[in-house]
Amino acid sequence: MDIKDLKLLIKLVTETDITEFEMDNSDEKIIIKRGQKTEYVTVAAPAAQQYALPGYQSAPAVAPAAAVSAVTAAEVGDTVDSPIVGTFYAAPGPEADPYVSVGQIVEKGQVLCIVEAMKLMNEIEAECKCKILKVCKDNAQAVEFGDPLFVIQKL
Repeated sequence: MDIKDLKLLIKLVTETDITEFEMDNSDEKIIIKRGQKTEYVTVAAPAAQQYALPGYQSAPAVAPAAAVSAVTAAEVGDTVDSPIVGTFYAAPGPEADPYVSVGQIVEKGQVLCIVEAMKLMNEIEAECKCKILKVCKDNAQAVEFGDPLFVIQKL
């Protein structure tokens, strides 16, 4: 490829939204990249320090929202956690009724939901007779290992 063709390629790349162009044949390889490479740096924030001044009462510590919801859930009942990473489905199909609803009493072994992972539908069953207090996930929502799916009260 001569310099004239190379200049034409560069002009085409700069006049369009293309950020990277690569051409490879048996004789030569050409790579044209535009823009800046973005780097992301993650830095941990230092722990908050609390200072007590003589004669002043310090404000009570405020817990993060996630910790508050976990404590509240633990106080109210037990949780049924996701055993795998996948997608939560409350019903067997899009038009079907959910397996369980809030306030319902379920028997040991009854299906509570499905967690789909890699096209495999994994039925999550109740480990004991219990009452459903809360459904923690929305239908078709992604779940991680250990995420609470339901808050239950063992009977």
